[in-house]
Amino acid sequence: MVSSRAVLTPPLPPKRLLAAALIALATLAAQAAPQAGADDPVMQLLAERKAAAKEPASLVQSMRDTASDLVMSAMNFLGVPYRRGGNTESTGFDCSGFTRHIFENSIGLVLPRRADEQAALSSLLQIKRDELKPGDLVFFNTMRRTFSHVGIYVGDDKFIHSPRAGGAVRIEDMSDSYWARRFTGARRAEPAAVAVTANPR
Repeated sequence: MVSSRAVLTPPLPPKRLLAAALIALATLAAQAAPQAGADDPVMQLLAERKAAAKEPASLVQSMRDTASDLVMSAMNFLGVPYRRGGNTESTGFDCSGFTRHIFENSIGLVLPRRADEQAALSSLLQIKRDELKPGDLVFFNTMRRTFSHVGIYVGDDKFIHSPRAGGAVRIEDMSDSYWARRFTGARRAEPAAVAVTANPR
């Protein structure tokens, strides 16, 4: 499997970086034993999307599509620089601006602007760490304040986020001691919540 550090090394624009990462993942999966590719979260999402096209619509399929849309959309912005208060690719993102942009533009769910407000949103389901699935929001205490930082879980104990001034959107390992000590919770957007928010009455 390609590590997050290896994915982020090439100085490519975000969209080209995503393409390069997916090509590298596909190449490794083809060269490795069948079991090895199955452990990669991005390859799993791609395989599920392909299979879903052949299956009848269901709640499980809807949830998988939601997760896939979120994660694949987030990957498009690898390398976009951090900017306090930023919420677009052209201006850069802060952590909550990034998650808000991804949720709104991939599944139509408009999140509040701040990380702590996103954690408090009643339409999101509270998730334990051992229940995490790709597309879940993950929260951390990075400013001596609960829910002061947020990212999107991508699978295999990794998450994507816009970290801090001087940084850029990247993938990191939640099992690293820094993030493991600061994890404060997770939230999931259920398909019903997405439908209500995207089609208000």
